[in-house]
Amino acid sequence: MPLRRFDYDAHQSFLTPVRETAQLWRFFVGLIGASVIAFALMYLINQTIHAVTTDAGYAAFFYATEDGSTPFGMLFVLCSFVTMAAGVFVTVRLLHKRSIASLFGPFLSVRRDFMRVTLLLIGLMIAVLVLPPWDMGEPLTQNLRWGLWITLLPLSLIGVLIQTSAEEILFRGYIQQQLAARFNSPIIWMVLPSALFALGHYVPAEAGENAWMVALWAGIFGILMADLTARAGNLGPAMAVHFVNNVIALLIVSLPDSLYGLALFLAPYSMQDTDMVRQWMPVDFAFMLCSWLVARLAIRR
Repeated sequence: MPLRRFDYDAHQSFLTPVRETAQLWRFFVGLIGASVIAFALMYLINQTIHAVTTDAGYAAFFYATEDGSTPFGMLFVLCSFVTMAAGVFVTVRLLHKRSIASLFGPFLSVRRDFMRVTLLLIGLMIAVLVLPPWDMGEPLTQNLRWGLWITLLPLSLIGVLIQTSAEEILFRGYIQQQLAARFNSPIIWMVLPSALFALGHYVPAEAGENAWMVALWAGIFGILMADLTARAGNLGPAMAVHFVNNVIALLIVSLPDSLYGLALFLAPYSMQDTDMVRQWMPVDFAFMLCSWLVARLAIRR
């Protein structure tokens, strides 16, 4: 099926710097190399912290960062995603002989589309917060005091931006680019990275019986972000949607299982509450689709 029917002409410009080194062997070696670099950097960071602290201090650090249940722990978890981005950056420069900027697309386009989509999504988020219902069946639980939450907000936003940008760089940047430069079919370069993204969100130990629904949500989210990237020819829109989505889920209302250290409120149910999660999952799907449609509207030329 011709790409033109999907209105993906801008995607071709996004792929231009990739085509000379789009061999499959480079792609697989690159994935392995990026993973090794990311894990090595995390190991180095942990060993450095261990070396400059006592055993008791390192144990306290490990406990604080294990599940992101404290502000410091959550900030560390979010900022640690810089190792993922670094792994991709090194791979692109050394193995593929292209610039790091080529992962994002033209800078001015990235900035323009990111700002446009973010502003419209903030409007959508405000509309959702203003309209009923004003709770989730039961009152929300205050997690952080307003003063502390506001004080931490600049660092929290930077942390979420690092985390979401790193995932977009890997999945919609590196993986999508390399596959699309090699294969014309969107079934390959759109669905395969999204399946990997879904696999990374399949956590039955935390989500229990709902793990497959969470993974399905992530997979569809990945496909929609791949579509935005192909339509815009840059990572700006996908980065914006991912950023706003995670700001809501990590900084405003979080589930009380893990990764809630920077959240203002906690939801009245956990991931283990199978029935409640399944009641609210359609709402998450609806908001995801609305966010995608708003982003598509924002990048219309």
